[in-house]
Amino acid sequence: MTASAETTLAPPDEAGLAMLVAAAHTAREPLAIEGRGTKRGLLRPVQAARTVSTRNLTGITLYRPSELIISARAGTPIPEIEAALAEHGQHLIAEPPDTRAIFGATEPATLGGIIAANLSGPRRIAWGAMRDHILGIRFVNGAGEVLRSGGRVLKNVTGLDLCKLLAGSYGTLGVITEITLKVLPAPEATATLLIEVPDIATGVRALSAGLGSPFSVTGAALLPGTPTIAALRLEDFAASVTYRAGRLRESLAPFGPATLLEGDPSRSFWREVRDAAPLAAQPEDAIWRVSVRPSAAPAVALTAETLGGRTLLDWGGGLVWVAAPATAEAHAALVAAAAVTGGSCTLFRAPAALRLTVAVLPAEPAPLAAIARRVKAALDPAGILNPGRMGPAP
Repeated sequence: MTASAETTLAPPDEAGLAMLVAAAHTAREPLAIEGRGTKRGLLRPVQAARTVSTRNLTGITLYRPSELIISARAGTPIPEIEAALAEHGQHLIAEPPDTRAIFGATEPATLGGIIAANLSGPRRIAWGAMRDHILGIRFVNGAGEVLRSGGRVLKNVTGLDLCKLLAGSYGTLGVITEITLKVLPAPEATATLLIEVPDIATGVRALSAGLGSPFSVTGAALLPGTPTIAALRLEDFAASVTYRAGRLRESLAPFGPATLLEGDPSRSFWREVRDAAPLAAQPEDAIWRVSVRPSAAPAVALTAETLGGRTLLDWGGGLVWVAAPATAEAHAALVAAAAVTGGSCTLFRAPAALRLTVAVLPAEPAPLAAIARRVKAALDPAGILNPGRMGPAP
């Protein structure tokens, strides 16, 4: 069964959380782990009678703008962190998406939830994923023990990198309680080159050419439609952005006519791409994230089109968002289209009935799966944390 709001426990602090998990470990009681529950429709429904929420573990615990580091408790809403950084002209490097529209949530995501899902936006292609900017992490493992990995310095390579293990583990290895991140100054200026291209294949070539240019593109997305639009973002000091935008426009002129967005219109455009708004997913649609090499993206988009779906390409075509009918047949077709090119397919949003009957994540190679099982056994020996979230519970 899936836990309900009536069975949600929200400890006031890390010590209370550790006691609760320790008791569940002793009783072998499965727990659903979440922040504010904004992504309950992601991956498989958790099979647990009670939910543990980190929504009360809030607040920025350390911020040193001159050292480019910030620490916050896991339940801190992302907008609160972004606002604090903006006061000092800084930002979260990987620009994590706001998934409220996708999942129909009314509250913003928490820092812990974003890290647990390792969600990153368009800037990932230039600066890496959320997990790449974690300096330190505190968490409660499945036995109720408080553990810490990393620290609050920019160079820390001591011991097992649990920071990267916890990022993208969806709460199955531990309950994150605090995260320390590296941050950077926000760019002074931004500009976006919008190129009208005849088709998706041409658009992907335009994005690849832009990313391969010397002009430091920090966003590369493709919006299929009439016309299809290839978008490339530049960020930096105003004079640098103006110069590079002109040169990039000249170099990509053979791909099609172009227009330029500058300042706030450019920022608004990439917020929409970040949040997958151009995908125009309908409430009844399922949503997939397909990771492939950019040259394979047109084939995935064609598969989506034959299913009656829509696409949005990000990361130069390396990430294909797909909205299509929520059927097992559509899922199988997209998984197959990704596998043909060595890519992978994640079912990002779907009705619970579909998420319970298909593989929501790509299968790991046997050696990696064996390592994953050993890590799980070490950190959550009783298997009580988010059972069934990433695959059928053993």
